Amino acid sequence: MSVLRRLGLALFAPLLALIVAFLISAIVILAIGEDPVVALRELFNFGDSSASQIQAIAVTLNRAIPLFLAGLAVSIGFRMGLFNIGVEGQYRLATIMAAWVGSAIALPAALHLLVIVAVAVTVGAVWAGIAGFLKVTRGVSEVISTIMLNFIALGLASYLLTGPFRGTAEGSLIVATKDLPESGRVPGLNGVLGSLGLAEPRTDLYGFLIPAVVVGIVVAIVLKRTRFGFDLRASGLNPTAATASGVNAKSMVVKAMLISGGLAGLIGLPDLMGDSYHFGTEFTSGLGFLGIAVALLGRNNPLGIAVGALLFAFLDRAALSLQFAGIPSQVVTIIQGTIVLAVVIANEVARRIAIRQAERTGAKIPAALPPAGDQRATVAS
Repeated sequence: MSVLRRLGLALFAPLLALIVAFLISAIVILAIGEDPVVALRELFNFGDSSASQIQAIAVTLNRAIPLFLAGLAVSIGFRMGLFNIGVEGQYRLATIMAAWVGSAIALPAALHLLVIVAVAVTVGAVWAGIAGFLKVTRGVSEVISTIMLNFIALGLASYLLTGPFRGTAEGSLIVATKDLPESGRVPGLNGVLGSLGLAEPRTDLYGFLIPAVVVGIVVAIVLKRTRFGFDLRASGLNPTAATASGVNAKSMVVKAMLISGGLAGLIGLPDLMGDSYHFGTEFTSGLGFLGIAVALLGRNNPLGIAVGALLFAFLDRAALSLQFAGIPSQVVTIIQGTIVLAVVIANEVARRIAIRQAERTGAKIPAALPPAGDQRATVAS
């Protein structure tokens, strides 16, 4: 199969999904008595001035950073044929622990930041590792264990926030940990924009954008260019064959969950270290579940996940504009949901087209489109 044809098949699924999603959303908007054209115009309304446009871009990027990290965390599990639904609990518990430790110590800036990141990664990895350990030792489905661990993590985080980790006074409207000191905060990138001659947004562009990009590059290299990445994919697609070739499939399950949880621990850090500087009742929730959608949209490829995160962040930013135009902001949720459903269907359509073309030409089926079977194997491609 030629490179152009393979590229066409790779782009076919997400493009078809987007078209279908926007068509369904347009029908829904018509059904509630609003104009889809107005909704579409508001989606792409970045303002008239350069300052408002830069502000809209900064808000979109700030929202995309944690979504990108969430998508990466979920994709590691998918690559192994594992469904880590526990990313939500992992990042919430990791963030509150990182916020508490970060506010309780005084260190030089570089070391302070490293300690906060290390705590978040460790807590996320350990919490996800519990599910991996239960799977390889007791055969407990990671779907069930991670769902249960989500409830435990959220309940534990709530107890810690209102109890030993509370940093606000009794009677405060917002319950939160103590603020991180200056040495535990990541500077924004507005100064970089100013040095490039661009208007600086009112909202600080998160400095965590740079570490997030580095993490994405490292994950891409590990998955595509290392023996570990190959073993991970092989163990997910066919554990029996992987074991026969010398790969310890059970060990790979635990390692995949540890890495997935470690990445999940980073999700809350852009907000914690770049904006709120504490973990509280108003801290962003739901990022772990959105990460599943972003990973599916990006086909578990770091570059695709980045595009998916930007798309979801773009839609989230547009919710306020839709409200100003008299269109319910829930339309954004409908669009996001239909995109995910359409992606799953379009991926299967693309896979079948590739198989038929391969059968006609006698060519090898592309690795990006695995044989039919368990849905998780399809997702892991």
